Amino acid sequence: MSNKALSPYNIVEWIPYNNLQNIKYLTKGGCSEIYTADWIDGCYEEWNPKEKQLKRDGWTSVVLKKLENVERANKSWLEKGISHLHICSKGTLIVQCFGLTQNPFNGNYMLVIDYKDMNLREYLQQNHNKLTWKKRIQITDYIMQAVSIIHEENAIHRDLHSGNILFSQINQKFYVSDLGLCGPANIPLDSIYGNLSYIAPEVIVEKKYSFASDIYSIGILMWEISSGPPPFINKHDYDLAIKIINGMRPKIIPGTPLEYKELMEQCWDADATKRPDISALSVKIAEIYRSYCQNENYEQIINITNTYNSLNTNFNVNSSSTNNSFFENSSKGSSNWNNSRVYSFENLPEPRNATKEEQDGNYYNMVN
Repeated sequence: MSNKALSPYNIVEWIPYNNLQNIKYLTKGGCSEIYTADWIDGCYEEWNPKEKQLKRDGWTSVVLKKLENVERANKSWLEKGISHLHICSKGTLIVQCFGLTQNPFNGNYMLVIDYKDMNLREYLQQNHNKLTWKKRIQITDYIMQAVSIIHEENAIHRDLHSGNILFSQINQKFYVSDLGLCGPANIPLDSIYGNLSYIAPEVIVEKKYSFASDIYSIGILMWEISSGPPPFINKHDYDLAIKIINGMRPKIIPGTPLEYKELMEQCWDADATKRPDISALSVKIAEIYRSYCQNENYEQIINITNTYNSLNTNFNVNSSSTNNSFFENSSKGSSNWNNSRVYSFENLPEPRNATKEEQDGNYYNMVN
């Protein structure tokens, strides 16, 4: 067997449950219970040419995600799961899935996933008032690199939102997580699964995901990275679905770089055919990032605090402290905006772009 075939990232294991210790309940993410644990042996790290075997990393912190309703899984769900495991083996900027385990006490199957320190929502909660535009654009670049890997494998993420973008303090990079198997196994055919604020209008109407629907979600993420708060806080109902279909989008904050703003608007266009593909998008955001690395606009960066004060006034958020009502709710887990769930809507209009007057009016109604 070749060394390449034994590359650690290409191995997905069956992990005995008794090899996992200190298992602790963490939270419920969407439809899945999430636990932290320590894996005694750890994942395969590197090939030892002298001993002709793979060396393990040793004690490793991991996340366990319970797989819901596996007994009712259909072929499509299983195919997405296989694709998930294959893409995770690519390594770079995709959260690695080490394998599967089963709780012998209740029979529940669980994914064993690489541990990261926090998600993008939590990262923005802690850092949004001190991030430069250069850093925001770099975060966007990381996300686009990861989605590029997914799309190159002819796969669609289907559920991109700030809870599924994870941050590693070790290397200061952001990773995309929660492909395939992380959603419920038995979603009805007339329903969709995801975080409504990030779901493309054509998916809400037609229940069909595409590369372009991932691009729409990236556009909403770009806004969140630029603004701080998540989009449409605590709005997860039929009214929000109708507003998204009718072209309502989050209000772009003053001072957003023009090229970034234009890309964001292209990504969330109601016409999916007008959105850029991930290849073109990645090239453009990389160009913008290189420009900031070479010639940063320090005056714009210095004035970013004033931009946030303006934005936070609109959201009735106290910009002097992150311990405001919005962030308190998020830390207590009382908000649902960061979770994915199953939606079923009927009698919906065709997606369209809103006029500027409609957009301004809709935004006012959403934050008041």
